Amino acid sequence: MAPMTTAGEEMYALVERLYPLCRSITGDGVRATLDIVGEYVPLQTHEVPTGTQVLDWTVPQEWNIRGAHIADSAGRRVVDFAASSLHVLGYSVPVSATLPLSELRAHLHTLPDHPAWVPYRTSYYKPEWGFCLAQETLDAMPDGEYEVRIDSTLADGHLTYAEHVVPGQVPDEVIVSSHVCHPSLANDNLAGIAVAVFLARALAERTPYYTYRFIFAPGTIGAITWLARNAARVERVKHGLVLACAGDPGRLTYKQSRRGDAEIDRVLRHVLAASERPHHITEFTPYGYDERQFCSPGFDLGVGSLSRTPYSGYPEYHTSADNLDFVSPEAMADTLSVCREAFAVLDRNRHYVNLSPYGEPQLGRRGLYDALGGRSDTKQAQLAMLWVLNLSDGEHALLDVAERSGLPFDTVAAAADALHGAGLIKA
Repeated sequence: MAPMTTAGEEMYALVERLYPLCRSITGDGVRATLDIVGEYVPLQTHEVPTGTQVLDWTVPQEWNIRGAHIADSAGRRVVDFAASSLHVLGYSVPVSATLPLSELRAHLHTLPDHPAWVPYRTSYYKPEWGFCLAQETLDAMPDGEYEVRIDSTLADGHLTYAEHVVPGQVPDEVIVSSHVCHPSLANDNLAGIAVAVFLARALAERTPYYTYRFIFAPGTIGAITWLARNAARVERVKHGLVLACAGDPGRLTYKQSRRGDAEIDRVLRHVLAASERPHHITEFTPYGYDERQFCSPGFDLGVGSLSRTPYSGYPEYHTSADNLDFVSPEAMADTLSVCREAFAVLDRNRHYVNLSPYGEPQLGRRGLYDALGGRSDTKQAQLAMLWVLNLSDGEHALLDVAERSGLPFDTVAAAADALHGAGLIKA
C-alpha cells in the first residue's frame, strides 16, 4: 500500500508541475498554468481582448514565445531559452541577428553580486529585447560575433485570468488572490498558487459562512482588469487576502490592508499571535503585490497580504535561485494552516445580542453547565459563556470577546454556539 501524501507534499508536487512553464502577463503559458490548476479545482476562465480599457489601463497585446538562444561562432548555444524560461527578457520582441559581443552587451542582464544566478527581468510596456544570464556565463564569452534569435510574437489576443468560487451561506465574499504571471520562480509565486488551490479544496469540505472567490490572474494588470470588470459588484467583497511567497523558510509576514483595522487585519493579527508562530506584522504600503490594487482609495477593500519572507526580502527574489530547492512542503503546509485558521475565525466572528441582559441568566437550569461535564477546560468554557453573555450587546463580535477575555477564540465560539442553541443570544 502506497504511503499517504500530506497536503504539503501535494502542494510541492503542483509547484514542480508548474515550474517549467513560461508565464507572463498574457499568453499560452498562463493558459497552460490555469489548465493544470483546473485539474485541482474547477475554474471559470475569462479572456479579455487586447485594447480593452480597464480603469486607467489598456489590455496589452498578447505575448508568446517558442524559443530563443545566443550561439557563438561555432554554433554552440551559450544561452538557451529551452534550459530556463528566465533566460529571455519577458515580453521581448522577436529578433534575428548576428552581433559582436560589444553590441550584444546592451541587451544582456546579469547579477554581478551573484554570478551563478540568472535574473528575472521584463519589459511589458516598452518594446525591447534581451537575455538574462549568469554573470559567470557572460565572463566566459570571448569577443566575437554571436547569433541572436528570439522566436516570439506580440499580437492582438487576450489577457487570461480565472476564478474559482466556494459557495457560502451568504453572498458576501472573501476574495483570495494569487498572481500567475511569473515564469520559473518557485516561491514567487507558484507556492502562493499552490496554497490558494489547497485552501479552496479545504474550504469546499464544508459549507463556509462567506462565499470565497479565488482569483488567479497576472499581477497588476490582471487585478486591475478584475476590478474593472467587477466594479458593480465589488461591494460584496467584505474581506480579502493576497497570497504570495508562501513556501520559503522565513517567518510568516502579514501586511495589513490600507485601512489597518479591517476585520481581516484583526483576524490575522489574532491568529498569528495565538499560534505563537514566529511572525511579523507590517503596515500597508502602496507597493508590493495586488493588495495595492484592491486597497486603492476608490475601492478601499479590506484586503491584506500573507507571505513568508515578503517581496524583495530575500536575495533569491526574482532570480534563478528561487527554484524548487528554495521552497518546501513544510513551509507551504504551515502557510496553508494559518490561512485555514484565519478563515475559521473570520467565518465564526459574529455579533450577538443577549436576550436575557438583566443579570446573569440561570445557566444550570438550561443544562448548559451539565453540557460541559467531563471537559478538561470546563472552567474556561464556563467563563467564556459569561464573557459572551456580557459582551453580546450588538457592538462586540466574538473576536472582541476573545481579545478582551484572553480566552481562545475556539472556546468563545463554542460558548456562543451553546448559548445560541439555548435561546439566550441571537445573531
